[in-house]
Amino acid sequence: MNTPDIVYLFSYGTLQDRNVQLSSFGRELTGHRDALPGYAQTMLAIGDPKVVEISGKTHHPVVRPSNNPADEVAGTVFEITHQELLAADEYEVSDYKRVLVKLKSGIDAWVYIAA
Repeated sequence: MNTPDIVYLFSYGTLQDRNVQLSSFGRELTGHRDALPGYAQTMLAIGDPKVVEISGKTHHPVVRPSNNPADEVAGTVFEITHQELLAADEYEVSDYKRVLVKLKSGIDAWVYIAA
């Protein structure tokens, strides 16, 4: 059940990593598999040394809208608080922007896509 202080966040990348979650949210998130239809995934070089240190990766996945209706990106949807959503905003670099999407399951969730 979606309560007013809970939002959904879809992750296809490093926000699924335990260390990133502990660093960003102070806890390990629980979620379930879902998919983002109408998007395709590529990789993005990360220039922010703090983000690279937290994730342990110099390249992160990024998604962009696709013209191919068969495209979709697999990932995990998490229930988080508004405060945790703001913490996710702090973690994501300026190459990403947060948008509200409808997942394959029908859930409305926030996701970070190419800015």
